[in-house]
Amino acid sequence: MTVTAYLSLGSNVGDRAANLREALERLHSAGKVGAVSSLYETEPIEFTEQPWFLNCVVELETDLGPAQLLAGILEIEEQMGRHREKKKGPRTIDLDILFYGDEIVDGPELTIPHPAMQERRFVLEPLAEIAPGVTHPTSKKTVRELLESLSAGQVVKKITA
Repeated sequence: MTVTAYLSLGSNVGDRAANLREALERLHSAGKVGAVSSLYETEPIEFTEQPWFLNCVVELETDLGPAQLLAGILEIEEQMGRHREKKKGPRTIDLDILFYGDEIVDGPELTIPHPAMQERRFVLEPLAEIAPGVTHPTSKKTVRELLESLSAGQVVKKITA
């Protein structure tokens, strides 16, 4: 059964745009890449003493289950040199599952929808660009509504269309 998943991609080490392009290419191993948002330059949150990020969101049609998809994206991160040395620290690539259809997964290794997405402008801006009407399965709000309910804060600048 094919499911539409939405993934967030981010990079703040090395050639950030090239890292995102490479990750998008590698995602073909997990399914069919659909819509891809513009790139957004975003200030880091939580651990702020690091370079700014480039972020985007991608739609992925996949036959993989949620745990298999997670394993696949973790493998892509590892292949691309991601080292988890500092929580929320600098990274060549970061891939997160935002939505997996309308499924809710709450386990020790994986939580879907992404538990902090509704608080993160760097996720919601690009997601609203490609999927504004998708409904969050627990809050029942659309992505557009989640974005509009965010208070001012984190700087997120669209840099490519």
